[in-house]
Amino acid sequence: MIRSMTGYGKAMLETARRKITVEVKSLNSKQADISTKLPWLYKEKELEIRNLILRKLERGKIDLFISFDVMDEEQTPVINRNNVRSYLNQLREISDELGLDNKSDLLGIVMRLPETLKTDRPELTEEEWNTASRLIDDALAMTDLYRLEEGKALAADLIKSVNMITKYLEQLSTVEGDRITRMREKLNSSLRDAVATENIDQNRFEQELIFYLEKMDINEEKVRLRKHCDYFCETLGTNGQNGKMLNFIAQEIGREINTIGSKANDAAMQKLVVMMKDELERIKEQTLNVL
Repeated sequence: MIRSMTGYGKAMLETARRKITVEVKSLNSKQADISTKLPWLYKEKELEIRNLILRKLERGKIDLFISFDVMDEEQTPVINRNNVRSYLNQLREISDELGLDNKSDLLGIVMRLPETLKTDRPELTEEEWNTASRLIDDALAMTDLYRLEEGKALAADLIKSVNMITKYLEQLSTVEGDRITRMREKLNSSLRDAVATENIDQNRFEQELIFYLEKMDINEEKVRLRKHCDYFCETLGTNGQNGKMLNFIAQEIGREINTIGSKANDAAMQKLVVMMKDELERIKEQTLNVL
């Protein structure tokens, strides 16, 4: 069963220390285009996170976001006493040199200066990373499930378009009818009008006519087109990355349709060819989003 490259997944977990949220968004892309937005605590695990994404989702433009809310006071700023004392002593010395009497606001001035508050950042423990990696797996699994459901809808649309092409192909055989006979009579009539009958080498004319009509024959193209359509539907049911294969088969379908169009030389047949091309364009657009 095919998978779409469009997907979304979200997983949340609240521990005693943090509330962690992992969000994954995926769109179609020719290659694996991975973008991560991580808090400082998980930066050291970025490469491992990318590998997790690649193993699970394989291909697509994938964005992963991790955020957390601190549930305890581990990040409460602490006054940097040494810096505050140093700032105060320097400001008092300057005040004395300048003969300034009002020193009551010095502490308020100092607390607005850089490095007066500090936050000790905790390290990522193995237990917390295990919790976060499980959460990432859950979000990726949800994204993959979303892709699978989208793939089912894609497959239904693709099968519908392929069935329409085969339907028009059957109508083509009906419309074609006695096209060869009509073309033979038309050529005979044109030749008789242009050249006197006694000047026509009938044997040579028949040879040239057969050669010309063979070039106008589309039976081989119709057989190949039908086989390509069948192969396309078979590929839809296989597992794995089959989006590129489906795109290649769609190109082969287009090649046969174009050849039929160039040989048709009939208004009713050309109309059916145009309708087949319209369905093929839908197929090509859809296969771009297949994994």
